Amino acid sequence: MKYPIGIQNFEKLINDGYVYVDKTALIYKLATSGNYYFLSRPRRFGKSLLISTMEAYFSGKRELFRGLAMADLEKDWTEYPILHLDLNSRLYENAESLKLELNKHLEMWEHLYGDEFKDRALEERFYHIISKAYEKTGQRVVILVDEYDKPMLQAIGNAALQDEYRNILKAFYSVLKTQDRYIRFAFLTGVTKFGKVSVFSDLNNLEDISMLADYIEICGITEQEIHRIFDDEVGKLAENENISKEECYEKLKISYDGYHFRQKSIGLYNPFSLLNTLKNREFRDYWFETGTPSFLVQVLQNADYDLNDLQNEPVSADLINSVDSMARNPIPVIYQSGYLTIKGYDERFKRYNLGFPNEEVENGFIKYLLPLYTPVEEHKTEFYIINFIDDIEHGRIDSFLERLQTLFADGDYRITGKMEKYFQNSMYLIFKMMGFYVDVERTTSRGRIDIIMKTKDYIYVMELKLDGTAEDALRQIEDNGYAEPFRNDPRQLYMIGVNFSSETRGIEKWKIKTL
Repeated sequence: MKYPIGIQNFEKLINDGYVYVDKTALIYKLATSGNYYFLSRPRRFGKSLLISTMEAYFSGKRELFRGLAMADLEKDWTEYPILHLDLNSRLYENAESLKLELNKHLEMWEHLYGDEFKDRALEERFYHIISKAYEKTGQRVVILVDEYDKPMLQAIGNAALQDEYRNILKAFYSVLKTQDRYIRFAFLTGVTKFGKVSVFSDLNNLEDISMLADYIEICGITEQEIHRIFDDEVGKLAENENISKEECYEKLKISYDGYHFRQKSIGLYNPFSLLNTLKNREFRDYWFETGTPSFLVQVLQNADYDLNDLQNEPVSADLINSVDSMARNPIPVIYQSGYLTIKGYDERFKRYNLGFPNEEVENGFIKYLLPLYTPVEEHKTEFYIINFIDDIEHGRIDSFLERLQTLFADGDYRITGKMEKYFQNSMYLIFKMMGFYVDVERTTSRGRIDIIMKTKDYIYVMELKLDGTAEDALRQIEDNGYAEPFRNDPRQLYMIGVNFSSETRGIEKWKIKTL
């Protein structure tokens, strides 16, 4: 089986014999039920291939669809003029770079349909190209825009530049409405949605299908599709991993499944991670190996966000549908980027509960954030975590706390912001990272973090204070009975009170007691 990893061109995929997960029935449904659409999906989720498949369909390339659902659905196979705008391939450093990218596409289209308006503004040229394409071909125009938001995302943190990009794109995309009579179909994709007060403010005819039940499966791979198309390949992966096929399916699900783009919908697998796993016959964090967008951390830090709230903050549909408010709340852009997904829905209050979709995302995201939010240097992350785990698993609690104390003492404190937030975020990430290897339970509230760690031989109940005393922290464990549920457990139990000092920006003292 040939896996289409990195293949974003539908014609190449089909002609070269790569496996294709058939989404053409949904493309046909879009094409025959409406005209203007927008889809938000995370990176590496198949958006570019979807756009390319649409391009082949609207080009009338019937031969490419043999054996696919579209072959039975479409009867006419009309060839339409297509304007395909891909904004993914450039680094946008200033407004001029965006104008140059738009100009590149406009010149290409003008070569095909006439360049008598080439001295006009970008949006005017786009306006006339659409009408000229219609006049020359006798068919209305298909417009496909891939990664429409790339310039906006690259300008996060630079409000003035983002405003420039917004104004350029807003004027450019507004042509989709003013030239409606000449447009057969328009489809725009991106990672995020800059909504009603932003880039799309003039496009009230644009239907957002990102959360519509009918189109949830248009990108990504379902469990049913894996069983139907990749069952033999899962068997080979299981054999290589020395586990049963059933265990392999479960491990795939835990690792790469879990994306939900609306309430009560089926889970979707990240196609990039899944296909790489099947091809290489090895489980790895493939999605994160391709890099994490720097804008995510920038958004989190600019908002001075408490990482404890990542999975605990209920959000409204209006909030997760637009990133316009990301300066105040980074959750929408983190959700739309695929690092959080819908885990539950409160029908009464119309609020969503979010969480990490799977282990790959959770593990990768925490590992990525750790050196950015804590004194842990990137190249020492694994060293610290391994030693932390080794101490915990062998009952060396003093050694563990000494390492933790040294970690903060050796930090360069490039992290700025409120000391309370710094402490909370640091400890959240450290224990979250440890939780991938030992059983760590956490309850949080403002100003403290309660930790319960369980290994084969030991149980640790920890109370962490900021600018209090280790004695008070230990007393709180006893007074509140935090250790009582484990009184009859045969494992050795330690109660630990720890105080973190804002003055020294480190661990001041700890007290340990056994039960």
